[in-house]
Amino acid sequence: MQESATSKIIRATFRVGFLLCVPALVAWVSGRPFIFPSLGPSAFVLVLDDKGQVTGARVIGGHLIGLAGGIVAYHLLADGLGLTHFPSSRSLDLLRLAASGIVSVMLTTAGMLAAKLEHPPACATTLIVSLGLLSSWWDAVFIMVAVALMYGVHRVASPSMPG
Repeated sequence: MQESATSKIIRATFRVGFLLCVPALVAWVSGRPFIFPSLGPSAFVLVLDDKGQVTGARVIGGHLIGLAGGIVAYHLLADGLGLTHFPSSRSLDLLRLAASGIVSVMLTTAGMLAAKLEHPPACATTLIVSLGLLSSWWDAVFIMVAVALMYGVHRVASPSMPG
């Protein structure tokens, strides 16, 4: 019997929420950034991957590449700046942040393509880092732990999926 469109939507919606529960709970308990914007798109692609193309290597490796691109761009171009207080228009600080964002996405794109670890949500991770939102070395650790936790929940909840 084929599943109805409505039940597929409901199932996917709850699975996405479920994948985000562990990093969100860890963030709540620890007060640290174990949940951040690019986890949502990662959960979404994991849940909707019916061809087994979203592997652990792509998810974890893509985010790691994005993180590296963001850290490099931020610390070379915009160290000490951040979007928590938006710089003035036409200021050097805003130009440095914009350049950091652009360079980080370029580095991430090149890195993912070269490594054959394409994971589009990692381009959001690189922007989060390169724009100074989560750009410390500890933030980098929290980001990767959160990605690994979410992927681990996915694997445990969907053991028959390739990856």
